[in-house]
Amino acid sequence: MLDTPVSRFPVPDLADMPEDIRSRIEAVQEKSGFVPNVFLTLAHRPDEFRAFFAYHDALMDKPSGLTKAEREMIVVATSNANQCQYCVVAHGAILRIRAKDPLIADQVAVNYRKADITDRQKAMLDFAMKVSARAYEVGDADVEALQAHGFSEEDIWDIGAVSAFFGMSNRLANLTNMRPNPEFYAMAR
Repeated sequence: MLDTPVSRFPVPDLADMPEDIRSRIEAVQEKSGFVPNVFLTLAHRPDEFRAFFAYHDALMDKPSGLTKAEREMIVVATSNANQCQYCVVAHGAILRIRAKDPLIADQVAVNYRKADITDRQKAMLDFAMKVSARAYEVGDADVEALQAHGFSEEDIWDIGAVSAFFGMSNRLANLTNMRPNPEFYAMAR
């Protein structure tokens, strides 16, 4: 593997990070066995790190009508559309784990319309992709289509919010040239 920097911007040493950020990174490292590069890259700007992960956690970890795997599907599909290598690889690994399916992330990333997912999930991803690329076109018909698949108003907000948040995340990852950790590639295969 090439010795490519984690980011094109400075990455602080763990010892030099504020205590709350260092503690969070150490907890992630203890759980996963490595430090995902997103944590190191965003630690460059501590206030933004805190805000980013607060919103990330509010979207991705809360109880919802969407499963955690479905939220990861949104991330993988929209991140592929945004050409975000980091998020496709990292969240693809998380999707494989959450869905307990070694094939799903590749299918969703390449072409979710042909993936082995439900029609409901395809409708969810159609909407997420529209929010990601053409949010200005979202209208009542889009909401009604999701409601016909059993999504509640809160679920629809969640689909849109995950898509929008990761649109920002994808742009930051591309701006910083954030590199996926090698560990992600083999996870749950």
